[in-house]
Amino acid sequence: MSTFIEQIHEKAKLAPRKVVLQEGEDVRVIEAAGQAVRLGIAETTILGAPAKIRATAASASLSLDKVNIVDMTAAPNLDDYAHTYYEMRKAKGATEAEALRVMRDPLFYGAMMVRKGLCDSFVGGATYTTADVCRAGIQIVGMQPGLRTLSSFFAMISPDKAFGRDGILFFADCAVVINPIPEQLADIAIATADSYASLMGEEPRVAMLSFSTKGSAKHEHIDKVTKALAVAKERRPKLCIDGELQGDAALVPAIGEKKAKGSEVAGKATVLIFPDLDAGNIGYKLTERLGKTEAIGPILQGMAKPSSDLSRGCKASDILNVIAINVVRLQGAPQK
Repeated sequence: MSTFIEQIHEKAKLAPRKVVLQEGEDVRVIEAAGQAVRLGIAETTILGAPAKIRATAASASLSLDKVNIVDMTAAPNLDDYAHTYYEMRKAKGATEAEALRVMRDPLFYGAMMVRKGLCDSFVGGATYTTADVCRAGIQIVGMQPGLRTLSSFFAMISPDKAFGRDGILFFADCAVVINPIPEQLADIAIATADSYASLMGEEPRVAMLSFSTKGSAKHEHIDKVTKALAVAKERRPKLCIDGELQGDAALVPAIGEKKAKGSEVAGKATVLIFPDLDAGNIGYKLTERLGKTEAIGPILQGMAKPSSDLSRGCKASDILNVIAINVVRLQGAPQK
């Protein structure tokens, strides 16, 4: 376990929150839910058929002690949840029958538990697709006030302590928004800055990346980045953010000083915002493989209450880490 994750676990234990895991019949989810309770990281609720959950736990010698099980074969509060969903979606053509069908799906049911305040966060995606998880989050939990873009970040833990804060950098967006317009790119920058602040306990230094630094080239792709920078600065005047910056100018002090003299971010960036998903996804995978860097994520951001997607190839330890990350984010970011 990395020092970063150890610190996240310790922070989570200071103020545990209630987390619902929608895929409660999956052995990985059962194991993670039990670990979260035993370690004092979160109060966990899992959804599914109780008989199947208990049989799966027993076959793997896993304890369900203090893990809350919601019986989806009976689905308590189903009518109330369906009515709420119908009222939220009827203007978009939803029917009462469709609302009832949707709410029988544990993914959407768990998201409604978060909306209703029974739980503080959901963690899904061990068997669901990212698109399904994002849809449930956007439709039911809703977006953080002031943001309209659901995005994601990776915490990149490098063995080279010269970069970021002791080798820790946040990359975004590497998993969700394919080709963000300037306003969406500004949303991504703001959301990632908030994620960094809540998890790292310090103000971020946000670099808006491009193939140009401070006008060294001219292109509409660069214009998108500089417009996004202007939008982010207007919305968050106190945010430490700069661009457009090339990767080396963002990370290497000598190059940052040469290419962007006087910048508070150049050469000292802790958050890297990529201009599109091509760059972000390629960038994080190359960093992970060539730089022998641990990549934690993707972690969804931008929802009104932090909730997360999982890789379908995840391990129980990955699920536990995501639970802990959400708990720490729920504990509150610094005042803006």
